[in-house]
Amino acid sequence: MFRILPFPLLTATPALAAGDVFFSLWNTDFVVLIAFLLFVAAVIYFKVPPLIGGMLDKRAENIRNELDEARSLREEAQELLDSYERKKREVDEQSRRIVASARAEAEHASMRSKEEIERSKKRRIAAGREQIASAEANAVKEIRDRAIEVATAAASEVISARMAAADRDKLTDDSIETVESRLR
Repeated sequence: MFRILPFPLLTATPALAAGDVFFSLWNTDFVVLIAFLLFVAAVIYFKVPPLIGGMLDKRAENIRNELDEARSLREEAQELLDSYERKKREVDEQSRRIVASARAEAEHASMRSKEEIERSKKRRIAAGREQIASAEANAVKEIRDRAIEVATAAASEVISARMAAADRDKLTDDSIETVESRLR
């Protein structure tokens, strides 16, 4: 009996060991073998391997397209990043220039204000000196005027004591005429 059985039947040794006939529909191993062979035949008949291959090819193409798109998106993102980094460097440089310019302007303004304060101080000192000189001149004038008044009063008393009334009237009239002529 072993000489007649083909090789696939030899692989079913548990079924043979049980003493059952392999080609019987009551043998589950034989039924499974037939079902498997029918399944493989149906798969081949309906051209499932090319369909699966096509689906896998489409999937591979989709994956390749997605990878290409991801690569291009990455390159775009890298370009944007480079652009923003360039802009950031430019903005940093511009801000450094603005800060340096502001510092220079602040130093210049500080120097100008110091110079202006110095000039203002000198003007105030000069104005103060002028006021002091003016006050001093006024004080000297007032002292002179007062001295003149005192001297005039003293001279008038001395003259009135030594002079006669007629001479006094004549002197007063002469003084009035002198003042009138000078005022004209």
